[in-house]
Amino acid sequence: MRTLLLKTATLVFCMTAAGCSILNLEKKTDEVVDTKIDRAATTAWLDIYEPRLREGLQGSKFEVKRHDTVLVVTAPVDSSFNPDRPGMLMPSVLGPITKVAKLVEGDPQTAVLVLGHADSSGEDQLNRKLSHERAVAVASIFRLSGLRGDRLMLKGMGSDMPRAANDSKEGRSLNRRVEVVLTPQHTLVALLAQYSRPAPPQPALAASQSE
Repeated sequence: MRTLLLKTATLVFCMTAAGCSILNLEKKTDEVVDTKIDRAATTAWLDIYEPRLREGLQGSKFEVKRHDTVLVVTAPVDSSFNPDRPGMLMPSVLGPITKVAKLVEGDPQTAVLVLGHADSSGEDQLNRKLSHERAVAVASIFRLSGLRGDRLMLKGMGSDMPRAANDSKEGRSLNRRVEVVLTPQHTLVALLAQYSRPAPPQPALAASQSE
């Protein structure tokens, strides 16, 4: 999970459905919100939403995992998207995604981050475009349910974050996915702020002496 947040912390998330909404996280150091995660409140939120998510997605091919501060719903591309139109969701998955969207749309404290992923076959630029289109397709359902502004973010990650090796059919299938990350809004802001901070400066190397 740390890797996921580290890779998304300095990216620009853009909702390209009707009415483009941009959250730019490439802030200067002095502009990053200095906030801390409320562990007790986040755990309480996880305890409430985890069983609701699992119940709502029961019988679907979606995977629900609980991490330290977030819930991650994973939709496999192979069973979720039209093979002839790779950026279009299959009708069978509209119901499960809508259930997740309806679950959180009425809670103004909940934020959603949608990440599209691809395997490493094909050109990198095409993979990024395709993964972005898939993230847009899933995020559009949340958008229709009423999520706006900094409660809904998305990014196409291309093949940057594989779950498995890309040297087998099974591995590539696992890597083609869309992840819906859910957490309290304050927690997401704190995580992104934490991982947006630059690394501390390294001590200068001593100049080599001339012979």
